[in-house]
Amino acid sequence: MENKKKDKFIELAENRVNKALKDIQLISNLSNTKAYSYTKKDTDKIYGVLKKAVEDMKARFEQSEDKEINFKL
Repeated sequence: MENKKKDKFIELAENRVNKALKDIQLISNLSNTKAYSYTKKDTDKIYGVLKKAVEDMKARFEQSEDKEINFKL
């Protein structure tokens, strides 16, 4: 059972991370000033929201690691 859960995690993680990386590459394509116009404020908003999303994701992983609490009397 544990192997099935691990295999599923690996499958989904690889697919989702690869999709996220592809989408980030598409965002970086917006840096083409021949096709698009933007300000530093615009790019700072993009950096900020992506950074926050990664921080939130990391916190959720770390939180689930901390859930295992052992208590004995």
